This record gives sequence, C-alpha cells and structure tokens, in this order.
Amino acid sequence: MKRTEKHRPERLATLIQQTVADAIATKLKDPRVGFVTVTRVEVSRDGTHANLYVSVMGSEDDKDQAMEGLQHAAGFLRTHVANTLHLRTAPELHIELDRGLEHSQRIDEILQQLEDEGESS
Repeated sequence: MKRTEKHRPERLATLIQQTVADAIATKLKDPRVGFVTVTRVEVSRDGTHANLYVSVMGSEDDKDQAMEGLQHAAGFLRTHVANTLHLRTAPELHIELDRGLEHSQRIDEILQQLEDEGESS
C-alpha cells in the first residue's frame, strides 16, 4: 500500500467536513437546521461511507428538528460533496448527533458545583 493511499481517508474526511460545514452554512435553506457544527468526519477505508458527527445548539427539540432537517438534506449534501470535490463516487453520508460537547459541559458543571461546595464547607 502506498503511503498516500494510507492517509486518503483522513484527507477525504477533512475535505468532506469543510465542504459539508460550508454547505450547511450557505446552501441549506431548511429552517429546522439552525446552529449546527460539523465536529468530525470519519471515512471508511474504501471511501464509500462517511460518518458525520454534528453538534447542535439549543433544546432537545431544536436538536431533533435539526437532525430531521439534516437527514432530509443528506442526499443534497452527498451530491454537493461529490460535485465540489470532483469525486467519481461520493460516500454515503451517515449523520449522527455528537453529544461530546454536552458531556464536557455537564462534567464542568459538576466539577464547579463540587468546588463551590468545598469552598462553602
């Protein structure tokens, strides 16, 4: 295996992340898709599948609405990726909600509460 082939999925993931993030910000007109950030993309070795992880600001209802909008736009986003990156075959996009940021914030809140309780004791 050539060295460049080994890193192709990683390079493709970066390009897909940039392309999809730009499309969400400038091309999607769906009002359900509000404040969405593409946090990371993982591409299969053969380049046929890409998992897009997104973070959505707002309530659980806002997140559900945004995910519905993104799922509805998946075909458009796939075509946009293929055309923008000049790919013969575009990977199938699987969009998932990334709750990592939420977990980090919740841990920070808990640590802050513990610190505040320690200081008041």
